[in-house]
Amino acid sequence: MSAVLVEQREHVLVIVLKRPQAMNSVDAELSTGVGEALERADADPQIRAVVLTGAGERAFCAGADLKALSRGESIFAAGHEDWGLAGYVRHPISKPTIAAVNGFALGGGTELVLASDLAVAAETATFGLPEVARGLFAAAGGAFRLPEQLPRKVAMEMILTGEPITAARALELGLINRVVPAADVLEAALALADRVAQNAPLAVQASKRVALGIIDGKLADDAAWDQSDREIMAVAMTEDMREGAIAFAQKRKPNWQAR
Repeated sequence: MSAVLVEQREHVLVIVLKRPQAMNSVDAELSTGVGEALERADADPQIRAVVLTGAGERAFCAGADLKALSRGESIFAAGHEDWGLAGYVRHPISKPTIAAVNGFALGGGTELVLASDLAVAAETATFGLPEVARGLFAAAGGAFRLPEQLPRKVAMEMILTGEPITAARALELGLINRVVPAADVLEAALALADRVAQNAPLAVQASKRVALGIIDGKLADDAAWDQSDREIMAVAMTEDMREGAIAFAQKRKPNWQAR
């Protein structure tokens, strides 16, 4: 069974994260499937928008597949590691992208939303960056994109406490564009995509590139990514990171040593 389902609906490409048994967590197959779908969308003039959603009713995306990581496996697309988590967070395309958040979006799930241009969420969805509770930090763009998209004090509280917020709160803060009943998430996202697709395609794509600073297929935030990469490599070597993973597995409170 493929980890990603791709379906074209008129001028919209729908990408479904299809690992509901693993809360749509990210492994290498999923990253490859999503990344290749984005390449297809960017190259096809008939596609004017992309909708990203998750299979099942519980999770949009639970972030990185910790079981895959524990086995020493890469969770990135082979040969396209530069695309980032899920083949998405560092993979800018000119076509507008819309996250249809059908369930909880924690850690990497929230980072997928931050990397999207627009977002529609179920009433039951939650958002958060809980990495600090595991001895890590949101290294797939969350640590610098959240303060860009929310009021700084609110973003810093989410980053430093790891506490999640509800869909209603995310809407109030402007993190997402719509909140709808869970059964209507995909249709609401498709309706928003269709509204975008009614406009002149080349003008929409140019607007996105200018708004986000996309030049030659790259975002103008390389310095932030470089710092994030350096910091996560250092943090990943700490005893606290190992303690966070063990405490999580043992369902106990971590005993941090700051080393």
